[in-house]
Amino acid sequence: MYSDNNLIYIFTILEAIEKINIYCSDFEDDEEFYSSNEQLNFNAVVNLLIAIGEENKKIETKIKDDYTFTWKDISKMRDKISHNYRGVSPYIVWDIVRNFLPEYKNILIDILPCIDNFDEVLDDAISSKFYTHLAYLKEVR
Repeated sequence: MYSDNNLIYIFTILEAIEKINIYCSDFEDDEEFYSSNEQLNFNAVVNLLIAIGEENKKIETKIKDDYTFTWKDISKMRDKISHNYRGVSPYIVWDIVRNFLPEYKNILIDILPCIDNFDEVLDDAISSKFYTHLAYLKEVR
């Protein structure tokens, strides 16, 4: 079992992924995504990717050692976006959203039952205003 300190990080990442999926759902490709709504959706997704990268850094090393994934790339993505905002490619953001986040989400969901107090914390988390899109996690129990 892993420390329950990881729950808040993983819940925050999963909520950000769900919001990203909502913000991208109306678009067919990276150009439409980037140019729509005065870049509102694009900017929201970029900020959520920064949050994901930051929370990813806080997940304990033991989890990262036990689950094979490109954990460091997520943190590098955050650093690149944060420090090179003008150079953020809509194509790369779109690629991350469509091809990378689904696998990351699945790995995080697989980890949750292995975290101490997951069952006890879940109901409070999904009833809060911060994690409104995570009700599906009840099925993970």
